[in-house]
Amino acid sequence: MTKSMNILLLATLLAFAPLCLCSKSHGGYLYPQFYDRSCPKAGQIVKSIVAKAVAKEARMAASLVRLHFHDCFVKGCDASILLDSTGSIISEKRSNPNRNSARGFEVIDEIKSALEKECPQTVSCADILALSARDSSVLAGGPSWEVPLGRKDSRGASLSGSNNNIPAPNNTFQTILTKFKLQGLNIVDMVALSGSHTIGNARCTSFRQRLYNQTGNGLADFTLDKTYAAKLRNRCPRSGGDQNLFFMDFVSPTRFDNSYFKNLLASKGLLNSDEVLVTKNAESLELVKQYAENNELFFQQFAKSMIKMGNISPLTGSRGEIRKNCRKINS
Repeated sequence: MTKSMNILLLATLLAFAPLCLCSKSHGGYLYPQFYDRSCPKAGQIVKSIVAKAVAKEARMAASLVRLHFHDCFVKGCDASILLDSTGSIISEKRSNPNRNSARGFEVIDEIKSALEKECPQTVSCADILALSARDSSVLAGGPSWEVPLGRKDSRGASLSGSNNNIPAPNNTFQTILTKFKLQGLNIVDMVALSGSHTIGNARCTSFRQRLYNQTGNGLADFTLDKTYAAKLRNRCPRSGGDQNLFFMDFVSPTRFDNSYFKNLLASKGLLNSDEVLVTKNAESLELVKQYAENNELFFQQFAKSMIKMGNISPLTGSRGEIRKNCRKINS
């Protein structure tokens, strides 16, 4: 009887296995229920503090999604981006993709402080980043997903990894795709995750070359809508104004939706890395068209790709630590 029950149980588990949001990593699994017993209020605490921050400043939703992205593309999702420089660590905050643009660190600090009071040294900073990104998407009107949890925090950072691995606004299509593939992500993930540019801002310095000197001949990017380009030039001069901010999706800048893809099809993508999705590759163009037409399809794929991205080389088991302070390793 016991043997047959065991066989039945195994068959049941196998039948439901494909539905599992678990991710196998070195030394352990990530799964959504990781803190159910050790810190049952963890998700609720993260959500309430993120909600407060986004209510205070709508832009923060995009900043927190971006932090998770910039963390995962360097050494995996291990909260290395949160470390400040010390004698032995050169912070990733100094890298070209992060300097003067990565933000939201104080929100993560506030979440960590609240979690340390509730359940000391239990919830990792890497998991806080993953939860904050999901909650930010939802608060901006975007999709939700169950976040696999159980990551540990790194004891080091990589400035060179941050400079080299994170896709840049002026990278070619092939370079961006290669950077995604190196992380185990494909062209579908690349296009869907680029859709996060439906919220947030970009600095003048990130797209100036498109307005004045795209190919080194002193001319604007011919793939950029002329009327849109003229508006951008008003506040992004040939020199100066580097830090002036522009909405990446001027149609619905604080709402997470598919208007980003509609803008691309109208030649009104802000960054070069956005516009190449429709001008340099037939497969990515087709995906942009699908997402522009079907918001639900975009939301479904964005959620899948965020889970996949959140599973890049996590530290689990005996690897890494649970930092008490997200800005520094435990002494």
